[in-house]
Amino acid sequence: MVSKKKVPGIPSSSLADIAFLLLIFFLVSTTMDVDSGLERKLPPMPPEGQEDTPPIKERNVFVVLVNAKNQLLVEGELTRVEDLREKAKNFMANPNNDASLPEKTVKDVPYFGPTPITKGIISLRNDVGTQYKMYIAVQNELVGAINDLREELSIQKFGRSFNSLNLDHKQSIQEIYPSRISEAEPKRVGDK
Repeated sequence: MVSKKKVPGIPSSSLADIAFLLLIFFLVSTTMDVDSGLERKLPPMPPEGQEDTPPIKERNVFVVLVNAKNQLLVEGELTRVEDLREKAKNFMANPNNDASLPEKTVKDVPYFGPTPITKGIISLRNDVGTQYKMYIAVQNELVGAINDLREELSIQKFGRSFNSLNLDHKQSIQEIYPSRISEAEPKRVGDK
């Protein structure tokens, strides 16, 4: 009779340990992208009993519309996305105190003293069929306009970038150039 050779087995306990160590290694060493989304601050709730908002003058509203064909209409004029930032900056800054641009009220701002503050609001409305890429591009330009104004004022007043300022200085600049972007609910053009 021929005796069969016994085949040695692979120790499974050490393989489980190695697999576990590899799993831990990949979990610790892998970086994961985190989507931060769009940063928006909701307006405060109106006081009890107050339902109507005060009327806003037409000159204080910068109207931005995006249709289903991804065409951009700014203040009733067909505009390229690349030109939106400059138009929004000019509107919010109103450097020459133009009567067709937003009103300003003088307010005592820390580190700046009596300063004219814009009453401007950017109103954005898009069509339900607007492509997401276009929507994000318009959002980026509008937020970028406010950030550019803050950066320019920061360098002019403090000689440093806005992001490197302390909290008090940042708040003063944000008071002068507030981020007032109102986003209306998307709708289909032509629907009533």
